[in-house]
Amino acid sequence: MDWGNVTAEDLIDALREVDWSSPPRPLPEFFSRFTVPRSYSKWNSRLKCNLYYYRTNYFILIVFILGLGFLRRPVAILAAMLTTLSIAFLNDSFAGTFSEKVTRTVRQFSPHLAAKMRPPLRPVIRGHPSAKRTIHICGRPRWVFVFIFSSVSFILWYVSCGLLTVLWALVIALLATILHASFRTPNLKARLNTFREEFRAVWRNYSEL
Repeated sequence: MDWGNVTAEDLIDALREVDWSSPPRPLPEFFSRFTVPRSYSKWNSRLKCNLYYYRTNYFILIVFILGLGFLRRPVAILAAMLTTLSIAFLNDSFAGTFSEKVTRTVRQFSPHLAAKMRPPLRPVIRGHPSAKRTIHICGRPRWVFVFIFSSVSFILWYVSCGLLTVLWALVIALLATILHASFRTPNLKARLNTFREEFRAVWRNYSEL
Protein backbone atom coordinates (compact mmCIF):
# COMPACT_ATOMS: atom_id res chain seq x y z
CA MET A 1 0.00 0.00 0.00
CA ASP A 2 1.31 3.43 -0.96
CA TRP A 3 0.64 5.57 2.11
CA GLY A 4 1.76 8.64 0.21
CA ASN A 5 -1.52 8.53 -1.76
CA VAL A 6 -3.62 8.25 1.39
CA THR A 7 -5.18 11.56 2.35
CA ALA A 8 -5.73 12.74 5.91
CA GLU A 9 -9.47 12.27 5.41
CA ASP A 10 -8.93 8.66 4.32
CA LEU A 11 -6.77 8.03 7.38
CA ILE A 12 -9.39 9.51 9.73
CA ASP A 13 -12.13 7.40 8.10
CA ALA A 14 -9.99 4.27 8.48
CA LEU A 15 -9.31 5.01 12.16
CA ARG A 16 -13.01 5.63 12.69
CA GLU A 17 -14.10 2.35 11.13
CA VAL A 18 -11.28 0.00 12.21
CA ASP A 19 -11.59 -2.28 15.22
CA TRP A 20 -9.79 -0.76 18.23
CA SER A 21 -10.15 -3.83 20.44
CA SER A 22 -6.85 -5.29 19.24
CA PRO A 23 -4.09 -5.32 21.90
CA PRO A 24 -1.22 -2.83 21.65
CA ARG A 25 1.98 -3.76 19.88
CA PRO A 26 4.77 -5.12 22.16
CA LEU A 27 7.06 -2.49 23.66
CA PRO A 28 10.24 -4.02 22.15
CA GLU A 29 8.64 -3.60 18.72
CA PHE A 30 7.26 -0.15 19.55
CA PHE A 31 10.74 1.13 20.49
CA SER A 32 12.68 -1.04 18.03
CA ARG A 33 14.26 1.04 15.28
CA PHE A 34 14.35 4.76 14.59
CA THR A 35 15.72 6.50 11.52
CA VAL A 36 15.44 9.96 9.98
CA PRO A 37 13.18 10.02 6.90
CA ARG A 38 15.09 10.86 3.73
CA SER A 39 12.45 13.15 2.21
CA TYR A 40 9.11 14.78 2.90
CA SER A 41 7.26 12.10 0.94
CA LYS A 42 8.96 9.36 2.97
CA TRP A 43 8.07 11.16 6.20
CA ASN A 44 4.47 11.65 5.09
CA SER A 45 4.07 7.98 4.20
CA ARG A 46 5.80 6.80 7.39
CA LEU A 47 3.68 9.05 9.61
CA LYS A 48 0.39 7.72 8.23
CA CYS A 49 1.53 4.11 8.31
CA ASN A 50 2.69 4.28 11.94
CA LEU A 51 -0.38 6.21 13.11
CA TYR A 52 -2.58 3.45 11.70
CA TYR A 53 -0.46 0.47 12.76
CA TYR A 54 0.41 1.68 16.31
CA ARG A 55 -2.96 3.37 16.93
CA THR A 56 -3.61 1.45 20.17
CA ASN A 57 -0.14 2.23 21.53
CA TYR A 58 -0.55 5.92 20.78
CA PHE A 59 -3.97 5.96 22.42
CA ILE A 60 -2.53 4.42 25.61
CA LEU A 61 0.40 6.86 25.49
CA ILE A 62 -1.92 9.88 25.25
CA VAL A 63 -4.16 8.59 28.07
CA PHE A 64 -1.11 7.93 30.26
CA ILE A 65 0.34 11.41 29.77
CA LEU A 66 -3.05 13.00 30.39
CA GLY A 67 -3.42 10.88 33.54
CA LEU A 68 -0.12 12.21 34.90
CA GLY A 69 -1.42 15.75 34.49
CA PHE A 70 -4.61 14.98 36.46
CA LEU A 71 -3.09 13.43 39.58
CA ARG A 72 -4.02 16.48 41.67
CA ARG A 73 -7.40 17.10 40.03
CA PRO A 74 -9.85 14.20 40.59
CA VAL A 75 -12.73 16.04 38.90
CA ALA A 76 -10.56 16.58 35.85
CA ILE A 77 -9.96 12.82 35.66
CA LEU A 78 -13.72 12.26 35.40
CA ALA A 79 -13.95 15.00 32.78
CA ALA A 80 -11.13 13.38 30.81
CA MET A 81 -12.86 10.00 30.94
CA LEU A 82 -16.10 11.48 29.61
CA THR A 83 -14.22 13.35 26.90
CA THR A 84 -12.42 10.16 25.91
CA LEU A 85 -15.73 8.29 25.73
CA SER A 86 -17.34 10.99 23.60
CA ILE A 87 -14.41 10.75 21.16
CA ALA A 88 -14.42 6.95 21.25
CA PHE A 89 -18.11 6.93 20.33
CA LEU A 90 -17.10 8.36 16.94
CA ASN A 91 -15.49 5.00 16.14
CA ASP A 92 -18.07 2.64 14.61
CA SER A 93 -16.60 -0.51 16.14
CA PHE A 94 -16.39 0.95 19.67
CA ALA A 95 -19.91 2.39 19.50
CA GLY A 96 -21.35 -0.95 18.39
CA THR A 97 -19.43 -2.95 21.03
CA PHE A 98 -20.36 -0.50 23.81
CA SER A 99 -24.03 -0.61 22.86
CA GLU A 100 -24.04 -4.39 22.70
CA LYS A 101 -22.42 -4.81 26.12
CA VAL A 102 -24.73 -2.29 27.80
CA THR A 103 -27.79 -3.90 26.22
CA ARG A 104 -26.64 -7.35 27.31
CA THR A 105 -26.16 -6.13 30.89
CA VAL A 106 -29.56 -4.43 30.99
CA ARG A 107 -31.22 -7.57 29.59
CA GLN A 108 -30.25 -9.46 32.74
CA PHE A 109 -32.38 -7.11 34.85
CA SER A 110 -35.05 -5.86 32.45
CA PRO A 111 -35.58 -7.70 29.14
CA HIS A 112 -38.38 -5.29 28.22
CA LEU A 113 -36.08 -2.28 28.55
CA ALA A 114 -33.30 -4.08 26.67
CA ALA A 115 -35.70 -4.69 23.76
CA LYS A 116 -36.23 -0.93 23.46
CA MET A 117 -32.45 -0.41 23.31
CA ARG A 118 -32.08 -2.38 20.10
CA PRO A 119 -31.04 -0.36 17.03
CA PRO A 120 -33.73 0.16 14.38
CA LEU A 121 -33.71 -2.12 11.37
CA ARG A 122 -31.99 -0.91 8.22
CA PRO A 123 -34.39 -0.04 5.41
CA VAL A 124 -34.63 -2.55 2.56
CA ILE A 125 -34.50 -1.22 -1.00
CA ARG A 126 -35.23 -3.64 -3.84
CA GLY A 127 -34.60 -6.64 -1.64
CA HIS A 128 -31.22 -5.40 -0.36
CA PRO A 129 -30.41 -3.52 2.87
CA SER A 130 -29.75 0.16 2.38
CA ALA A 131 -26.07 1.06 2.21
CA LYS A 132 -26.70 4.21 4.23
CA ARG A 133 -26.34 3.27 7.88
CA THR A 134 -26.72 5.40 10.99
CA ILE A 135 -24.83 4.20 14.07
CA HIS A 136 -27.04 3.81 17.14
CA ILE A 137 -26.03 3.41 20.78
CA CYS A 138 -28.60 1.78 23.06
CA GLY A 139 -31.32 2.49 20.52
CA ARG A 140 -30.49 6.19 20.14
CA PRO A 141 -28.49 7.94 17.41
CA ARG A 142 -24.80 8.18 18.19
CA TRP A 143 -24.74 11.99 18.17
CA VAL A 144 -27.07 12.03 21.22
CA PHE A 145 -24.47 10.28 23.40
CA VAL A 146 -21.62 12.32 21.94
CA PHE A 147 -23.49 15.55 22.73
CA ILE A 148 -24.43 14.49 26.28
CA PHE A 149 -20.97 13.23 27.25
CA SER A 150 -19.27 16.23 25.66
CA SER A 151 -21.56 18.69 27.46
CA VAL A 152 -21.07 17.06 30.86
CA SER A 153 -17.31 16.88 30.36
CA PHE A 154 -17.20 20.56 29.40
CA ILE A 155 -19.01 21.47 32.63
CA LEU A 156 -16.59 19.35 34.67
CA TRP A 157 -13.61 20.94 32.92
CA TYR A 158 -14.96 24.35 33.88
CA VAL A 159 -15.59 23.34 37.50
CA SER A 160 -12.19 21.68 37.98
CA CYS A 161 -10.30 24.58 36.37
CA GLY A 162 -8.12 21.95 34.71
CA LEU A 163 -8.57 23.02 31.11
CA LEU A 164 -5.11 24.62 30.93
CA THR A 165 -3.59 21.49 32.43
CA VAL A 166 -5.22 19.23 29.87
CA LEU A 167 -4.16 21.50 27.04
CA TRP A 168 -0.50 21.31 28.06
CA ALA A 169 -0.71 17.54 28.64
CA LEU A 170 -2.48 17.07 25.31
CA VAL A 171 0.15 19.08 23.46
CA ILE A 172 2.94 17.00 25.03
CA ALA A 173 1.11 13.74 24.25
CA LEU A 174 0.44 14.68 20.63
CA LEU A 175 4.02 15.89 20.19
CA ALA A 176 5.37 12.58 21.55
CA THR A 177 3.03 10.66 19.21
CA ILE A 178 4.07 12.65 16.13
CA LEU A 179 7.78 12.34 16.97
CA HIS A 180 7.54 8.58 17.41
CA ALA A 181 5.46 8.12 14.25
CA SER A 182 7.93 10.27 12.30
CA PHE A 183 11.11 8.45 13.30
CA ARG A 184 9.89 4.86 13.88
CA THR A 185 10.87 2.87 10.78
CA PRO A 186 7.86 0.90 9.46
CA ASN A 187 8.71 -2.80 9.56
CA LEU A 188 7.60 -5.62 7.31
CA LYS A 189 5.05 -6.73 9.89
CA ALA A 190 3.29 -3.38 9.70
CA ARG A 191 3.08 -3.59 5.91
CA LEU A 192 1.77 -7.17 5.97
CA ASN A 193 -0.79 -6.24 8.62
CA THR A 194 -1.98 -3.37 6.43
CA PHE A 195 -2.42 -5.62 3.40
CA ARG A 196 -4.31 -8.19 5.50
CA GLU A 197 -6.75 -5.58 6.78
CA GLU A 198 -7.20 -4.26 3.24
CA PHE A 199 -8.12 -7.77 2.07
CA ARG A 200 -10.63 -8.15 4.88
CA ALA A 201 -12.25 -4.84 3.97
CA VAL A 202 -12.50 -5.80 0.29
CA TRP A 203 -13.85 -9.25 1.12
CA ARG A 204 -16.47 -7.71 3.42
CA ASN A 205 -17.57 -5.30 0.70
CA TYR A 206 -17.90 -8.12 -1.79
CA SER A 207 -19.98 -10.16 0.65
CA GLU A 208 -22.45 -7.30 1.07
CA LEU A 209 -23.22 -7.12 -2.66
